[in-house]
Amino acid sequence: MATTIINPAPNTSNSSWVGLLLGGIVIAVFVILFVVYAVPLIRGLSGNGKGIQVNLPKSVNVNVQQAK
Repeated sequence: MATTIINPAPNTSNSSWVGLLLGGIVIAVFVILFVVYAVPLIRGLSGNGKGIQVNLPKSVNVNVQQAK
């Protein structure tokens, strides 16, 4: 008795748009995470007046007399 192997060709018509859809969802998630977390961090580091505040005196006396 002969053995018959039935091996149909894979159906590739649906797999292309599924990969595109999943790739789009992954990219959208990364963009949302970037906007939520990275943009405020970058704005905080840009130095828009909310950084470290250093108080300097208006005048400094540089005439120092050293003891002999």
